[in-house]
Amino acid sequence: MSLRCVIIDDEPLAVSVIKNHLSQVKDIKVEASFNNAVEALEFLRKNPSDVLFLDINMPVLDGFSFLNTLEKKPMVIITTAHQEYAVKSFELDVLDYLVKPISFPRFLKAIDKVKRQSLNQPTETEHLFVKVDKKKMKKIYLNDILVVESLKDYIKIITRSGKYIVHQTLSSFTESLPEKKFLRIHRSYTISVDKVDAVEGNSVEINGSLYVIGRSYLNEVKAKILDLE
Repeated sequence: MSLRCVIIDDEPLAVSVIKNHLSQVKDIKVEASFNNAVEALEFLRKNPSDVLFLDINMPVLDGFSFLNTLEKKPMVIITTAHQEYAVKSFELDVLDYLVKPISFPRFLKAIDKVKRQSLNQPTETEHLFVKVDKKKMKKIYLNDILVVESLKDYIKIITRSGKYIVHQTLSSFTESLPEKKFLRIHRSYTISVDKVDAVEGNSVEINGSLYVIGRSYLNEVKAKILDLE
């Protein structure tokens, strides 16, 4: 199945370059391209996309403001002539950052990230059931999980919508999760890799909270989160 892609850039030449690069790549289809983010916003609300190539400096609505308006973000690749926005971009959980002029080899590296991410990412409906009391089985969507914390013989599953205490060990629960989507970072924590907002020293930040990376996990965790492998 082809991934659906949208291009947003106010420079016609930049759009043309991206389309030309994509024409040489399999399994990614350009659904639409826009020279302003306002029109693109209306399109994406009605037509969900898998990949978004997004410029930053655009009239009316800039790329950063546009990202903050999206309720559901596709995989985002920033395309810009400015290097100085890289840190801010990755704080918004973009997948890659391409500086114009975009060479085809560098473009292919970004596409490789897209394809690897699409293979590892749970679908919207992928879920599991956990027993939250003696009788109640609660459905939890994998995309909603932020962190799983060990509480000895119990775990606390922290999601976007709530927290759930489950009688299960962290090790056994982690084994039930997709290996490339979730990562054990400490004897007390398993995290959703794509929910990491920042890495600072020996900690990761997720949804405004810091979680310590265990010393024995440090190299592996940083390599996977920062894509250094």
